[in-house]
Amino acid sequence: MPRKSQTESIADENAAPGGAAAVDRALSLLGAFSQGDRALSLAVLAERTRLYKSTVLRLLASLEHAGFVQRLADGRYALGPEIARLHTLYAASFSLEEQVVPVLRSLVDATGESAAYHVLQGQARLCLYRVDSPQPIRDHIRAGDLLPLGRGSGGRVIAAYGPPAADQSAEDRLLYERIRNQGYYAASGDRLAGVAGISAPVLHANGALAGAVTLTMPATRYTDAHIPCVLRAAATLARALG
Repeated sequence: MPRKSQTESIADENAAPGGAAAVDRALSLLGAFSQGDRALSLAVLAERTRLYKSTVLRLLASLEHAGFVQRLADGRYALGPEIARLHTLYAASFSLEEQVVPVLRSLVDATGESAAYHVLQGQARLCLYRVDSPQPIRDHIRAGDLLPLGRGSGGRVIAAYGPPAADQSAEDRLLYERIRNQGYYAASGDRLAGVAGISAPVLHANGALAGAVTLTMPATRYTDAHIPCVLRAAATLARALG
């Protein structure tokens, strides 16, 4: 009878409801690879997944047969060509608009305010997508507008997480450090008098900036209660964009 581990494996801790345990464990082996890992030994794979080496070997045999991993001459394992094939198919079918706009719509539905997605564009920020508030009094930024990088909540967040400007003041450096520490920025009148905004960064898996989710509203309607909604929207996009 196989021994029962005293510590649950990563796969068992995050098992898919109604799923197959063997598939969960095989996928946990693929998930053991992280940024900068060219190849991993059997011992490291077992340690990272908390699976017995004998179990890891059986799963690797199936993954290798399907092309998801490959065994190198030194005995270590690397990701296989099937991963690259699937990535190519995913990239070809991926539409940024299909990922971003539904999240912005959900944010507008939850708050009643206007939501936008900004990206770095040279020395400015580009409003790539925008969903307007249903309320008649709102700001009137449109998709395609170029806005200042160092003004407004979206500009501040992109400046905080993007490449530092050569002429960045000591005051701005302190502000951007505070933004990075708290993970968002909320302000009123920072770009336009009477307009308030809340922004949070959307980060790639390697920590690089993808863009910023921004919620804008008249300053008279500002509330801190919208901050968790913006953070959730940013986290949702970060997962979707990888």
